[in-house]
Amino acid sequence: MKRLAIFFFASCLVVAMAPDAKAALNVFACEPEWGALATALGGSDVDVFVATAGLQDPHQIQARPALISRLRNADIAVCTGAELEIGWMPVLLRQSSNAKVQPGSPGYFEAAGQVTLLEKPERLDRAEGDVHPAGNPHIQTDPRNMRIVAAALAKRLASVDPAHADGYAQREQKFDADLAAAMARLETAAAPLKGVKFISYHKSWIYLANWLGMTEAANIEPKPGVPPGSAYIADLLSRIPALQAKMIVYAAYEDAKPSEFVAQKSNLPAVLLPFTVGGSDGAKDLIGLYDDTVKRLLAGLGGKGG
Repeated sequence: MKRLAIFFFASCLVVAMAPDAKAALNVFACEPEWGALATALGGSDVDVFVATAGLQDPHQIQARPALISRLRNADIAVCTGAELEIGWMPVLLRQSSNAKVQPGSPGYFEAAGQVTLLEKPERLDRAEGDVHPAGNPHIQTDPRNMRIVAAALAKRLASVDPAHADGYAQREQKFDADLAAAMARLETAAAPLKGVKFISYHKSWIYLANWLGMTEAANIEPKPGVPPGSAYIADLLSRIPALQAKMIVYAAYEDAKPSEFVAQKSNLPAVLLPFTVGGSDGAKDLIGLYDDTVKRLLAGLGGKGG
C-alpha cells in the first residue's frame, strides 16, 4: 500500500513537471504594447517576453546577446514593423538562426501590416530625418488600430498553435468587447479635445490625433529623429501664437527638457503621455494606456502639465 502511494505521488509529480504543463507558445514581443496584447489574447497558453520597456525609445535598441537568446527560443515574434525596429530587429533575426520567426513565416507577425498607415513620405531621403517609407509606425496610440491588430494576431496565434485556437478566439472576443466599451467611455470624456491643436516633440501622435479629433500643429524636432537647435527653437517659438496650440506633448521615453523649455517660453502646459504600456503608472495594460492618455490630455487642456 505504501509503495502504491509513493508510485501515485511520483506519477503526479512527473505529470506536473511534464513539458505539456508549460505554456504552448513562447512569444517574443518587440514593444510593450504587443506584449500586453499577446498576454491578453494568449492567457496561460503563452509565455510572453517583451524586448523593450515603456521608457525606452523603440527606435534605439541594442541587439544584445540576451535578446538574441530569447528570439532563438521563440515560436512567434510580434513586432510593429514599418521599419520601426530596422536598427536592431534584423540583427536579432539573423543571429538567432530561428527559422520559425523569420519574415514570411507564420511565426513572424507585423502589426503595422494589418492597418492603413498614415504620413507616408512623398520622397525617400534620409536628409529628411528618420523617415519610414511605409508610413508612420506608431499605430498603437489609436485603439481602433489595436482592435484590428488584435483580431489578426488572434488568428495568427491560432494558426501557429491550433490546439488552443478556441481559447485565442474567445479571449480576442472579450478583449474586443472590453476595449470597445472603454473607447465609448473615453470618446465621451474626450469630447472637449476635438479641434484642439498641440505641438509634439516627435511625430508620434497622428493616430491618437485622428482618433480624438485633435491636430498636431508642429514638432519640436525639425526633422524626425533630429534634435532641435537653438535657431529652430527660436523660430518655433515665434510661430506658436499663430498656430493656436493649446499644449506641448511629449512621450515618456523622450528627453523632457526641450518640450518643457518650449512650454515654459510659450506659456503652454507640457503634457507627458505614456506612449505605450509601462510608460506611466496608469498605463499598466492597453486599456490603462488609453485611459491615462485621455486623462493627461484633458488635464493639459485645463492648463495642468503631465
